[in-house]
Amino acid sequence: MFIDSHCHLDRLDLSLYNNDLNNVVNNALAHGVNEMLCVSVDLASYPAMLNTIEPYDFIHASCGQHPLYQEEMVNPAILEEYCRNKRVVAVGETGLDAFYAPETIDVQTQSFIEHVDVATTVNKPLIIHTRDAREQTIDILKQGHADRVGGVLHCFTESYEMAKQAMDLGFYISISGIVTFKNAKELRETVSKLPLDRLLIETDSPYLAPVPHRGKENQPAFVKDVAEFIADLKQVSVEELAQQTSKNFHDLFIK
Repeated sequence: MFIDSHCHLDRLDLSLYNNDLNNVVNNALAHGVNEMLCVSVDLASYPAMLNTIEPYDFIHASCGQHPLYQEEMVNPAILEEYCRNKRVVAVGETGLDAFYAPETIDVQTQSFIEHVDVATTVNKPLIIHTRDAREQTIDILKQGHADRVGGVLHCFTESYEMAKQAMDLGFYISISGIVTFKNAKELRETVSKLPLDRLLIETDSPYLAPVPHRGKENQPAFVKDVAEFIADLKQVSVEELAQQTSKNFHDLFIK
């Protein structure tokens, strides 16, 4: 019924789940979450991440280097090789973060450009992380012809105007549990304006657990709470929201 479009299963503290990822996966399935996208944050950990999800054909993978993980420069040839794996449905996450790491923005920019180039080469959509870098993010997507492959702005917290610019390039907007937070009034106003056919839902687990799970480690099962909150916000049924966001996920990633 639900799809968690962005999670980091290899980052979970498995000691909370009897050291068994099956417990996390089965809990997600029990809550109606029948697909997940496990997102890579760096090339060094990608092979182990892929091995972690290998037994589950309903868990998809991405490959990329997060803008906050720039200890080593991205090797475009290795990135392209990894992204050609059949289990990989997207390139990323990549993008720009001028909020947490303005001092590395030049390195982030070069990495982002290389990810966009690889995405258009392998013909797979992009997963974008963007914080306080609205104009630069959109400019790089335009200059790199990212509209040819599309993608998603994940864990979106920026303005509706930026969302509109991204949607005009064929991108989707993914909303996390942040929308449930008490201080997320502006984000809720943005979500209320987003068209359902451009919306995805996610947990970004193990981070950003939604209300009523604040203080706990996030997990894919909690995407149901995100869906229920957004459905109420947009005054549609949970079933309609689940059906449309699942269709959007497949239209973007499963071709």
